[in-house]
Amino acid sequence: MDLRAAIYDQIIIPPMGRALIPTGLTVSIPPEFEGQVRPRSGLALRYGITVLNTPGTVDSDYRGELAVILVNLSDSPYTVKRGDRIAQLVVAKIAHAQIEVVNKIDTSNRGEGGFGHTGL
Repeated sequence: MDLRAAIYDQIIIPPMGRALIPTGLTVSIPPEFEGQVRPRSGLALRYGITVLNTPGTVDSDYRGELAVILVNLSDSPYTVKRGDRIAQLVVAKIAHAQIEVVNKIDTSNRGEGGFGHTGL
């Protein structure tokens, strides 16, 4: 779903600046789910505006107002106005992993190959 700015006065985000934008929404997410706050592609492409901690996580036990940390990666100020669509919220099912301490892990074809080792 789209998240909109619930502000009364405009907020100007300077180049390379950031701002916490309230949405006016509170949610009750079931324990086996999480909320994921994601950027809007149009804002990113046209204005260099994105969500700073993307994806932002909304835990199932959080009951406060949703707010979005926007960052301006452009070289021009960006103005956020009341009602602007600023981000998206995805509610997704999560798995709760059981952590087990071991002395050795299994192997894979990839092994320890990191950044760039999966091909183009």
